Amino acid sequence: MASEQLSVLITGAGGQLAQCIKHVMADFDYAFYFKDRKALDITDSDSINRVLDETNSDIVINTAAYTQVDLAETETEQAFAINHLGVANLAKLCAEKGIKLIHISTDYVFDGKSDQPYLETDPTAPQTAYGRSKLAGELAIQQAALPAFWLIRTAWLYSIYGKNFYKTILNLAQTRDELGVVNDQTGAPTQALDLARFILENLSKLDRENSGIYHFVNSGQATWYDFACAIIDQNALKTAVVPVSSNQYPTAATRPRYSVLDNSKIQKTFNYSIRHWREALQG
Repeated sequence: MASEQLSVLITGAGGQLAQCIKHVMADFDYAFYFKDRKALDITDSDSINRVLDETNSDIVINTAAYTQVDLAETETEQAFAINHLGVANLAKLCAEKGIKLIHISTDYVFDGKSDQPYLETDPTAPQTAYGRSKLAGELAIQQAALPAFWLIRTAWLYSIYGKNFYKTILNLAQTRDELGVVNDQTGAPTQALDLARFILENLSKLDRENSGIYHFVNSGQATWYDFACAIIDQNALKTAVVPVSSNQYPTAATRPRYSVLDNSKIQKTFNYSIRHWREALQG
């Protein structure tokens, strides 16, 4: 019976992760409700209240976020409005209504200066306005009296949807013989479909006992240059990829030199195997 289905609300429906959830949702027997910012503005408590009641939500997957890393340096108030205050609103109302929450965060909460993969327990030290706004949102979730929550940090997310490095490289390769790509920033390219599938496959397991922070990235690590080379190879393109230094591409917000997240906790807790990034790139 439909009434026995879990009701799952996904915020930020226009973003790539929400679109990836939509891409794989046919394999799962839940009642899904996708809301973009027009339909659900997390900075507006009345909007959240109305939608939670309309959808009779059991679980909210919050993918709504301000993600313009460079612009956040000047649009700091807007970044905090969405990534902190919006998330705090959502967590508070979910807690009041006994609704479980899954929230997506980022490697930018760390300082990017490590030389080994970051654990969930490692100290946070964001170096950008975007990172500070996301960390503030994390703290709001941990302080809310939610019945259960997963705070999932991810990084270098890509897919066929939205705006991301994978699509940018493919688009540039259509018109250029040579691409300069930074070779001194290291991370774990993460297929957004893999994250979407993990969330939906384990949704029914979300409870108070396994509540907490988790890292989900594809296994292995790469520089942006390595990732670009793999994208070019996978699509049998002829464009040459040339390694360059970050200094040649100055940005308003400092990019982490090292942002690999350790995903062993999530794999052990849910007995779940996460693919290597090179395998995930193959589809």
